[in-house]
Amino acid sequence: MNEKITEFRAYRAKMNEKILASDNKVMKRIYNIDTNTYMEGALSTKVKEMLGLVSSMVLRCDDCVKYHLEKCFEQGVTTDALFEIFAVANLVGGTIVIPHTRRALEYWEALQEEA
Repeated sequence: MNEKITEFRAYRAKMNEKILASDNKVMKRIYNIDTNTYMEGALSTKVKEMLGLVSSMVLRCDDCVKYHLEKCFEQGVTTDALFEIFAVANLVGGTIVIPHTRRALEYWEALQEEA
């Protein structure tokens, strides 16, 4: 398994566990809303994950980008579709998004190698 992927997943799981263990009602509700938002509805989970990826890239959150890349990969997003997602993110977010696109592609390639 790719070290980048392993590190990201382990860190995310460890810290989410600590956050949820705080038993803070607001934090639990935020996590619940996040989970429910990406469920099937009028928009498919796949479309919602693609929207999440664009938003994360525009907001320049590398952890969020990795998370949504993994979910897009699980949902069967193709590499061709990924580059269209990148195009939308770079158009909306401007050239400041280019470094995040580089890291996103690197992580995507790691996901493909892992599969």
